Amino acid sequence: MTSPESSYNAKEIKVMEGLSAVRKRPGMYIGSTGLRGLHHMVQEVVDNGIDEALVGFCKNIIITIHKDNSVSVIDDGRGIPVDNHPKYQNKSALEIVMTKLHAGGKFDKESYKISGGLHGVGVSVVNALSEKLIVDVRRGGQVYSQEYARGEPVNEVHIKKDASFPFQTGTLVRFWTDKEIFETNDYHYDMLASRMRELAFLNPGLLIALRDERNDKAEEFKFEGGIVSFVNYLNQSKQCILEKPIYFCAKKGTTEVEIAMQYNTGYAELILSFVNNINTEEGGLHLVGFKNALTRVLNKYAQESAKPKNGEEKLSGSDVREGLTAVMSIKMMEPQFEGQTKTKLGNPEIKNIVDAAVSECLKTFLEENPGKAKLIMEKSMNAAKAREAALKARELVRRKGLFEFSSLPGKLADCSERDPTKSEIYIVEGDSAGGSSRQGRDRKTQAILPLRGKILNVEKARLVNVLKNNEIQTMMTAIGTGAGDFFDLTKLRYHKIIIMSDADVDGAHIRTLLLTFFYRYMRPLVEKGHIFIAQPPLYRIKKGGELHYVYSDKEKDHHIERLGENAEIQRFKGLGEMNPDQLWSTTMDPERRILLQVTLEDVIEADRTFSMLMGDEVEPRREFIEKNAKFVKNLDI
Repeated sequence: MTSPESSYNAKEIKVMEGLSAVRKRPGMYIGSTGLRGLHHMVQEVVDNGIDEALVGFCKNIIITIHKDNSVSVIDDGRGIPVDNHPKYQNKSALEIVMTKLHAGGKFDKESYKISGGLHGVGVSVVNALSEKLIVDVRRGGQVYSQEYARGEPVNEVHIKKDASFPFQTGTLVRFWTDKEIFETNDYHYDMLASRMRELAFLNPGLLIALRDERNDKAEEFKFEGGIVSFVNYLNQSKQCILEKPIYFCAKKGTTEVEIAMQYNTGYAELILSFVNNINTEEGGLHLVGFKNALTRVLNKYAQESAKPKNGEEKLSGSDVREGLTAVMSIKMMEPQFEGQTKTKLGNPEIKNIVDAAVSECLKTFLEENPGKAKLIMEKSMNAAKAREAALKARELVRRKGLFEFSSLPGKLADCSERDPTKSEIYIVEGDSAGGSSRQGRDRKTQAILPLRGKILNVEKARLVNVLKNNEIQTMMTAIGTGAGDFFDLTKLRYHKIIIMSDADVDGAHIRTLLLTFFYRYMRPLVEKGHIFIAQPPLYRIKKGGELHYVYSDKEKDHHIERLGENAEIQRFKGLGEMNPDQLWSTTMDPERRILLQVTLEDVIEADRTFSMLMGDEVEPRREFIEKNAKFVKNLDI
């Protein structure tokens, strides 16, 4: 009987060549040289262990962020082959894998029938973009090692004497990202933790440990329940209409389709799709197949069992997906991804495979579970009625906009610039803050929209009620894009939408309400980086001829220590307390202001956070408050 190691050797490594292009255009290979690209480097090394797990040879992956901001990834797979490659007689296969762009076992169908990997270029790209990288491999009772500098070998592959290695076989890669390439090397623990948790859900039984030596944080992720556990995790802060997720799995040839789905009482949909563990964030034909089948099956069931009344239209796709949380995981050979970072699946055959799987399995579930089917149909039909009401509300809003008001809200102090790329709008709470900001602004490029009171909590409202809310109507008209199913990014009137609220509890609540609205009904504004949060100062410190505006308690303490006692200190609780010139110089002047750009790095955690903070379930919110209360500063009671 042959051992796993003996069946995976140098002859399985296929070569396609070249690393210089990676350093010249890194964004083509890892997406960006910013924060996202930095974390993608870790992902590419982890993918090697995941691919070993997919073929049954890896049970543990350990990721460590070291104090010097290097990262090490170790797995207990078979270990990268170290014998000489048949095409490169004097080179170890390990060196070929680490230094040749398209080299790896993923090009050989016998070694990896299913794999993730960045088109097979992953670990060599990491090597090319690291100022230093060390790889250790344990095979056959020996530990083999090689070091590289910016993709070039520093020494030969050699046996490490007295080397410690926690597993009997496996690979350890430690790398230091190149400061000449990356804008930052400061890894965000939460971003990595979210992706590692995701991978653990997708690979039942695989243990993924994440450690951060910079602050002694550590977590272990292991889920025997797979994507069913994933859906339960996503719906933790939501009220579900089904006690357990619907789960089904189907195979066609070498392709496996696995789906878990559960409806909740909310109105937002969350569908995550993965192909060979890769999050296809932009969807693809597999997602089209799922949506088409879901809509068709529920419509057919409605016709056959619910018997809609005369005049009732068919259920739309948005109707049957209202309140749906679903995870789809596909395992297939040779997936065709669009783009280097694999965000969209393009295999034409996958649409029909998924469609057929969902059609058969969901039809069977509905027939075998009439009580649960009734709950799903009621949810979808109520959504259809709300959609019709939303269309009527939209028409009413449109007519009011055309005939009762001028084309823009009267409370909007617009800017004179008509180029959206040069224009920005400040959304402020209250007439007092609105007055100060109107007087202090640059009238050419800065528009001011004051809101009265807090807007509707859209997490608990359907679009029909959202469209009826006066403050939201005003915002939508001013911004120009519409919302929800009626959103049109091409009509955006300002490329910077800036939330400017007081630095107190009420101000934080207003920001959260606005961010919830933008995320749920104008998400492209968040995805494209159009939403910002203004940072007004917390204190005004004056002594003699020196005047400072400071934005944190730490900064305040620093100035007090430097200036000595008897500092005149003013705490700003509201924007209305500031004079127009103060507001301009501290918060609105593009040369001096601080703006926080709102980005969407993790849809999963964003969805869970908004549901937890603004949803119906009280317990998750209480737990969040209890956990984070110790971090609160500047609490106004």
